[in-house]
Amino acid sequence: MTHDLSVRDVDATELMDDPHADERMLARTYGRFGFVNAVVSRPGSIYRRDIRPRALRDRPLRILDVGAGGGDLCRLLAGRLRRDGISAEVTALDADRRAIRWASAHDGDAGVRYRCALTTALVEAGETFDVVLSNHVLHHLDAADLQTVLDDSVRLIAPGGLVSHHDIARSSTAYALFAAVTWPLSRNMLADSFIREDGLISIRRSYTAAELAALAPRGWTVRGGVPSRLELRWEDAGARS
Repeated sequence: MTHDLSVRDVDATELMDDPHADERMLARTYGRFGFVNAVVSRPGSIYRRDIRPRALRDRPLRILDVGAGGGDLCRLLAGRLRRDGISAEVTALDADRRAIRWASAHDGDAGVRYRCALTTALVEAGETFDVVLSNHVLHHLDAADLQTVLDDSVRLIAPGGLVSHHDIARSSTAYALFAAVTWPLSRNMLADSFIREDGLISIRRSYTAAELAALAPRGWTVRGGVPSRLELRWEDAGARS
């Protein structure tokens, strides 16, 4: 089946978002996110560029991952921060109780704090963080929800902090590449998971750089990256260079 990638397919719904999704396949999906994100999202570069340079001497570095899913990014960051001797508090936030339940059960002594809530709840509680980030969340949001998450992200930032939301850039190339790369893996590593089908749906739902730039409030910057990546970024005026 061919799809029109010139516009967002906002009516497509990812299988794992179904509240009645198969629990076994859902768990296997969470368990494979780390592998997929390591290849697609390059979390190591996020750590080197935006996390480690913000290490604080007077208190732990506070990091919030919005829409953390299975928590693989949080566990990776917590492990690297500990390895580098940097004191930090990492919070994994997700509105899906199933994700938080699985992630907390697979923390592996990473010491991540898991919260089942929306960003608005943290704003109302007066919480603040030095870095607010997300990975593969923006494409789930319509224009109104996107504005809410962006507004909340800024409110949650401490002075000198950073917001960095990462996602897929929609294109026919991204769609074809993901389909080709995941096809041979669908019978082994990705078998009995939602990753291949939901990944293709995610690309169809994703924004382009121009679409994000048109929706983003003043002060936000849209950056492109490889492979087919987008970053929506906001830095406090007092952020370190």
